[in-house]
Parts: sequence; structure tokens; C-alpha cells
Amino acid sequence: MEDISYKFETNAIRSQSRQSQYREHSTSLFLTSSFTFENAEQGAAIFDGSEQGNLYSRFSNPNTQELIDKLCLLENCECGIATASGMAAIYTTFAALLSQGDHILASKDIFGNALYIITKILPKMGIEFTLVDIDDNEAWREGIRKNTKLLYLETPSNPTLKIADLRYISQLCQANNIISIVDNCFATPYLQRPTDFGIDVVVHSATKYIDGQGRVLGGAVLGKNTIISKCYEFVRRTGACLSPFNAWLLSKSLETLAIRMDRHCANAHAVAQWLENSNMAKNISYPFLPSNNQYRLAKDQMKLGGGLVAFEIDGEATEAMKFINNLQIYSLTANLGDSRSIATHPASTTHSKLTVTQQKEAGISPGYIRLSIGLENVQDLINDLDQAQNKINH
Repeated sequence: MEDISYKFETNAIRSQSRQSQYREHSTSLFLTSSFTFENAEQGAAIFDGSEQGNLYSRFSNPNTQELIDKLCLLENCECGIATASGMAAIYTTFAALLSQGDHILASKDIFGNALYIITKILPKMGIEFTLVDIDDNEAWREGIRKNTKLLYLETPSNPTLKIADLRYISQLCQANNIISIVDNCFATPYLQRPTDFGIDVVVHSATKYIDGQGRVLGGAVLGKNTIISKCYEFVRRTGACLSPFNAWLLSKSLETLAIRMDRHCANAHAVAQWLENSNMAKNISYPFLPSNNQYRLAKDQMKLGGGLVAFEIDGEATEAMKFINNLQIYSLTANLGDSRSIATHPASTTHSKLTVTQQKEAGISPGYIRLSIGLENVQDLINDLDQAQNKINH
């Protein structure tokens, strides 16, 4: 396409690899481990970087490059790399950008495996950490040390859906020469672009909303070239690369991201409003509910409220599990961002490796439930929640 400024939906659909001599309409699959050279001299030139070209799919592949080019366009980033999973993307940023003696400042409200890496794996490498409440700006400021190199958070957070003030975070990091990293998995670039607020690096678990149907694993690290080049060297040599097939599928999935997110958000908003007006739940968490104390901040940073809703029911974990077991439509799995609605009990699944104290600090009670609202008829989803609770009451 010509260098014209198009809207999000058009870029997501029309940005793709150059058409081959076969004039295919949909991008071809490049299922090859390596690429040939016209001659030995070209092979040497590609290896030493004096000539651009593909040589090995662990380094680059037309399918992974199309996915990254598209994500960079949608996230307003200079460049990026594709990884085998979302966790590979997160670990890559830590391993590539931190060294022994460095310090990372992170939110308490993050995915359990990300928290495990920060609190269990990085200390073995001589890397210190501090965890703070995501919505406490003063705590972020006070958590900075002389050796702080990275600041990491998710917004909305997993699973409590708390919001970080991205403008404040980016200004704080810039003033202290800290690289800011935001996991934008829950919002996607359709709802929120962290770089628009000055954030340096954006990571994704493409397994979630970018895929949208629970089919493949994938991740991405996006940002400025000076930072991403270090991440690329790490992935190139350690092998946490994305397969061409998964990249092809994820790129095709981006074509429908906008229309899917519109439906996810509309359904989730309706479910959250119903929960708020019912007697079955308390502490309902949804960024676009006016009763949410971060409503104004969410509206400022996000286009819509997202596809996840969280709440508590009275009682211990057994009561929450009874409720989940009574559901008929919702899938019982630890994934999210699927076309099918999903119910998850974080304390016993996604955040089960956290101590009771860590769960409490992250806002996860035994009765806490996270719903990933899918694309089904919203009244059916509400009716299913209602009947599940009625079975407990009777």
C-alpha cells in the first residue's frame, strides 16, 4: 500500500507481506527452517549484516516479520520481535535488559508466572526487586533505587483489573533513566497504546485476544530500536522464537481484532452492570463501571473497558468452586481472550503458586472469580451466572 495514514481496522487487515509471483490473496505460509543463498558471497554478506535477508527461521521468517510489522503499526512502535509465548516475551525483556546488581521495580498485581520470575528466578542472577501496589503513585516513586533499571506492570492488571497511570509512570521512568515495560495483553492495541503515553516497551501474550480462539501460543516485544535490538539478540541466540505457522495464524487473527474486541467489551460491560445490580457478588471489578474508583483514569487511557470482569462471592474457595462448577456455558480453563467465555478461580489456578500473603497483597481472595467474557449472546451468559448462583442458594 502507499504511505497513507489508515485507521486501525484497515491497517490490521491490509498490512501484509509482499505478494509472490503466484499472486496469492492471503499471505503464504513459509514453513521452512532455513533459506538459500544465490551464491556463497551472498551467504557471507547476510551473515555479517552487510546485506539484508532471511537465513534461518530462528532469526527471521516472512511470516513472523509480517506479524511484527503489523503489531508495530498498531502499537505505534519502531520495531519488535515475536516470541514462542507471552511468558517468553516477558522473560526476554528481563534477561536481555537486566544484569547482575540491577534492580527491577514491579507491580504486585501481575500474572503469577511473571511474579515467580521476578521473585524466584531473577534473584538467582543477582537481580533485586521491589513490588508495589499498581495504583499507588507514591509507592512507585519511593520504590526507585540508584540501581533500578526496569519498571514492569500490567494494565489492566491480572486478575484484579486495576489501572496504572501510564503518564505518571512514563514521566517517572524518564526522569530516572528507567526503561518502562507494560504488558498490554488485556487491553490490546485496539483499546490502549502505552507508547502514546511515553512507555518504552510493550509486551503481549498473543495467545490471548490477538489469537482470539485459544488455538496457538505466541508473544511479542515491541518498542524502540535501541531497546528491541538487545531483546532480538537474546531471542536469536536462546531460541525462544515464534513458529512461522503460529505467526501466520496470529497475523490473520489481527484482521478481526477490532470487531471482536467491540463485542467482548460490550458483553463484559453488560455482565458487569448485571452483577452490580444483583445480590450474588461483591467487589465487582470492571474499569468502565462508574462506581470503579479508577473509572476516570480508565476512560482517559482506554477506548473501551475490556473483556474481563472480576468479582468476589461470599465464602471460602469451596463456595467459589461450587459456583464455577454450576456454570453450563462458561468453559473452565486458565486461558482468557477466547471467543468462548471462561470462568477462572485465580487462587487455585493462575495464581496458585503465590503464598497466601502474596495473594492477599495482589487482591486475590479465596472467593475471587475472573470471567473472560466471550462472543456468545450476552443474555445467555447472564442467565448462566444467575442459575449457577441460584443452585447454591437452593
